[in-house]
This record gives sequence, C-alpha cells and structure tokens, in this order.
Amino acid sequence: MRTTLEHGGHAEHHRAMAPAVAGIRELLVRLINRQAGSAIMQEMPAARWSDGEGDGLPLPPALLALAEIFGLTRFETKLLLLAAATEHDPAIGMLAATAIGNETMMHATFGLAFSLFNEAVPSVPSPERPLRRWDLVTLGDGSSLATSPIRISERIYHFLFGEEYVDERLRGFLQPVECAGELAPSHRDLVTRGERLLAGARDAGEPVAIQLCGGAADDRLGIAAAVAARSGAGAFLMRAGDIPTAVREREMLLTLWNREAMLEGRMIVIDCDGADALHLARAVAAFADGVRGVLFVSTPEPVAFASRQLLRIDVRKPSSAEQRDIWDNVLGDVARRLNGQVNQVISQFNLGAGRVRAAGAVVREAAPHLDAMHLGELLWETCRLQARPRLDDLAQRIEPAAMWDDLVLPEGALATIREIAAHVRQRMRVYLEWGFARASGRGLGISAMFAGASGTGKTMAAEVLAAELRLDLYHIDLSQVVSKYIGETEKNLRRIFDAAEEGGAVLLFDEADALFGKRSEVKDSHDRHANIEVSYLLQRMESYRGLAILTTNMKGSMDPAFLRRLRFVVDFPFPDAAHRMRIWSRIYPDTVPRKGLDFEKLARLDVSGGNIRNIALNAAFLAAEENTAIQMRHILAASRSEYAKLEKQLTGVETGGWV
Repeated sequence: MRTTLEHGGHAEHHRAMAPAVAGIRELLVRLINRQAGSAIMQEMPAARWSDGEGDGLPLPPALLALAEIFGLTRFETKLLLLAAATEHDPAIGMLAATAIGNETMMHATFGLAFSLFNEAVPSVPSPERPLRRWDLVTLGDGSSLATSPIRISERIYHFLFGEEYVDERLRGFLQPVECAGELAPSHRDLVTRGERLLAGARDAGEPVAIQLCGGAADDRLGIAAAVAARSGAGAFLMRAGDIPTAVREREMLLTLWNREAMLEGRMIVIDCDGADALHLARAVAAFADGVRGVLFVSTPEPVAFASRQLLRIDVRKPSSAEQRDIWDNVLGDVARRLNGQVNQVISQFNLGAGRVRAAGAVVREAAPHLDAMHLGELLWETCRLQARPRLDDLAQRIEPAAMWDDLVLPEGALATIREIAAHVRQRMRVYLEWGFARASGRGLGISAMFAGASGTGKTMAAEVLAAELRLDLYHIDLSQVVSKYIGETEKNLRRIFDAAEEGGAVLLFDEADALFGKRSEVKDSHDRHANIEVSYLLQRMESYRGLAILTTNMKGSMDPAFLRRLRFVVDFPFPDAAHRMRIWSRIYPDTVPRKGLDFEKLARLDVSGGNIRNIALNAAFLAAEENTAIQMRHILAASRSEYAKLEKQLTGVETGGWV
C-alpha cells in the first residue's frame, strides 16, 4: 500500500513538480551550451549544483514515492523525471531534440539522460528493471538502446501531477465497487471478520486473499467494498469471464493491475458468478496467483486455486428480519400502504440486500400513481424480476399460458394439484407461525412427482400451478444435468437450486428417469454414485423453499424408497373417450371459425391431449390456407399427419362418418 505520499490537490502537485521541471530545463540548457562552446570549454568539467546530490536536481514527493514503491535507482528516478518533463513542456521537448541533435526526437533517451545526470553507474533500462517491468515508461524504436525514445506512461504522468486517472487499458476490465446502502447486521459482522483476516495475514507477512462464498453477489461485493473502505483503500471489480485466456494478454493485464495496486493500495474483487469451471481453473487461477496486494474472490460456491490459499468467509443472505428492516428503510411511509404484503414477499422471495433495495426503489417511485392493490401487484412482480437473472442462465423459463379450465384430468388428480397450490401458499403460516417446522427436520420444501405418458398434461399442470401462485416456472431437463463425472451432477443441481432460492420459482425437472430408477441395490461404484445423486436431489427438493416437480413417463421404474420421500405423487392417465371429448370441446378459442365439428366423433381418436393439440393446430393452418372455417376434413388431414409421425395406423373405426 502507498504510505509515503499523501494525496494532495492538483495545484499542489503541480507546484511540487515545477522546480523539478525547471531543473530539467536548466540542465538541458547547460548541456546545449557546453555542446556549442569552444574546445577549451568542452574540456572543462561540467558545472554542478551545490546541494551535494550530484547534479543537485530537486525531486518532488510524488517522484520519491514512485521510487520507493517500485524500487527505482537514483538514475532511474531522474530518467523518469526527464521523460515526464519532456511530455509536460513542449519547450523542454525541443531542448531535448537540440541536445540530441535530432529535431524529431523531442523525448527523453537513455543517452540524453547519461549526458545530463552525474551518475557513476547508470542503470541500464532493461525489460526486467522496474521502469519497463511495471510499464512506467515505454521504449520506442531507435537505432540503438541509447537513442531510442523513452516516453512516460500516461498513468504515471498523471500520478506525478496529481490527476485522478485509471489506465485506459484497465477501464474495460474494472469498475469501482461501492456499498449501495447500509449493510445488514450479519454482514457487518462479516466485514469485521474480513478486517481481522487482513490484519492477521499482514502481520504474518503473507499475501492476502479472501474468498467470499455463497449468498447474493451484490451482498458479497458490498462486504468487500466495506472491508476496503475501512482499510482506507478503494476496491475494483473484475469479472472472471473478462480475464484473458491468452498468456501474454493476461500477463499485461496483471502488470497493469499490480501497478495500480502498488500506486494506490487498491484491492481487487474477482467476481466468479457465471464463470465456467475450466476458465476458473486456468485463466482466473493464473491471474489470482499473480495479484499483489489484497485479493477478494467472490463466488456462489467454493473454489480452490492450486498455488494461492484463499481465506474463506461464508456469506448468507439477510435474515427475514433483516430483509424487513431493509424494506422498511427503502419504502418508508409506502410500507404502510401495502397492508402486510411486504411480509408475503419476504416469505416467498429470498433476495439479497441489493435486490431488495432495487425492488423497493421501483415500488417507492411508482407509489404516488397507484392504489394499494396495484401497488401490491407491482411489489410482487418486481421481486419476481429481481429473482430471475441467475436462474435464467441455468434453465428455460416457461411463460404459463394454461389455466385451471384447460386441465382435463380425473377429479382425484385435480384435487391433488389444488392441494399442492394450497401447500405452497400456506407453508410459511403452517411451518413458521404454527410451529410445524420445529417438529420436522425435512425442511420447508414441497416436492411432487407427475407421472404419465407424454402429452397427458404434466407440463400444463405445472403451468397452471405457476400461474395460480404468480411464480416463474423453469424447465430443467435432467438428462442434460446428469453427468458421467463424479460430483458434477450434484454441482449442476446445486447451481440450479441456489439460483432458484431467490424467488422460490416452480422448478419442473423433466426426464426424471435419467436419474431415478431401481438403484437401491448397490452392486458397484456406479450404483453407489447414482444413489448419492438421487439422494442429493431429494434432499435439495425437501429443503428448497419453493415447489419442485419431477416428471416421469415410467413411474413403475421408480424405486419405492424414493417415492416415499416425495410429498405428492400425481398420476396423469391416458385420457379416455369422455376426457378426450372435453379436450376437443375446449381446444379452440371462441374467435376461431368452425363449421360442423362433431366432438363426440373426434373423441374416438385414440391419442393423448398433447396430440389432440397438435392435430387441432395443424387443422387450423390448413383451414387458414383455404380461407375457410375449420371443418372435419381439415382435422382428418391433420390426423393423418399426426398418426404418421407417431407411426400409428389411423383406423376407420376412429374416423368413420367424419366426412
């Protein structure tokens, strides 16, 4: 951290630099005069200033600070000043060109510095020396090292003259990290712990690297910003995905950051949300290993780097009581108009402090223009939007379109689905207010399995539940989540559930047969691992604060021990003729032109509800193409196409008397 120089104003830095720049000008004038003098004058020793420091060049505090920070020799320090002076004053650049004997060379050179400064052993500006190692200066093209132009880095120039500046090559990678508001009490405790970890590591002379793990990304960043602020330093965020994979580009980025950290004592926060495991293991780990100063790694789940130890702090989202305080602070008087609906969103949405503030700001701004009912609806919908981003990257969101009237199922199945909705709505009252959570260790989650053949309405039922509960519905294909690599399936499931916790969304895990089966009898390590995956999924479903639904086409292949751990099991039977006629009678909106459709005859088609919807839609397109109403002949043609797709034979018994 920079301790040798206190920040001063722009004018103060300019005043401090002025004598040094004037000194460079005088040295150049003396050199030019000597070069233009007689042979006798050339043989005389060069005049020196009388302060006992060789050429007596006054060095300003900012330059001395740079020399201390980067370990510059006296010659390198003066060479840096020469480069700054030629950049700062065009007249000095012209004097440098005159002294060099080249009108186009209006910059410092190693040869010019050697002629100006009385140093017994000048430092050679090699790439390994600090001037070039830390990109304090750049070396241009020249016929030799001594005649190559030397230009000061713009970042270092602005540092010397007191300008706030971040290297333009860093700007696309960094953004300041600031606390959006007061931290929750539990997070303030983590800030204190972070301070202690920093102090302990510094006392031991060890590099400081802290991993902030879990919770909401905004909360992790707020904690890191608070630790940095209490330490008197600023913090900058870098996205893990922005770290280059190419070694040369990554090393340049690392050099620029380390230079910045050494200059200002700044801390860096690497945000690993959304980064894939391979990028974390390679590019991010390599970058983190080279970071000087304080490093924070913000991750939704633990990571490990090969050569850098991370001190871990687990972050949890604010408790319900803390969330309530944040809502009250953000909403102010508006909270009273919501008639207890803030408690409802707290029971449903587990948002971090940053997302609570963002949602609250939207509601507060709209409050003057809405009545209490619409304000409550806005509150709920805003929380849904705040909870979406992480899960949108992991699963497919389905916009519910089906309603209760669209479900054609036996009364027993419909009653069970309505019961599921009641459990979701009332779980907080029953578990927390009435105390049932204390009597059960299985968590607050509600799990269900929908079993039946394709097209029998399983996904539609999930849509109906999501619409009824005003929650988002996400479809997860378990066949894509399951991995052959040990531990990867659990990681994939953990990411999904952790992301879904913010909004308590309805999770629809399709193709459960990819994971479940009669695997209780362990014959080898593969069976044992498969049982671990299933147990993990069921455990997360039980602890998940929302509704998780599994679907299967083969309930008979499910192990009974697994089925017993599910709260609900709903059978979706293949529709009989009566149910098929109800489906046909509801399949077309009232706005669709129809003529002569006989639903009793159509119900003879031995297909599921999903196939009926396909046939009805195809028939509509055929009729639209003819610019006529939908008739039985259109449905007959569409039925032939659907049966061909199913590799079934359309019989005369099914279509007799249609046309």
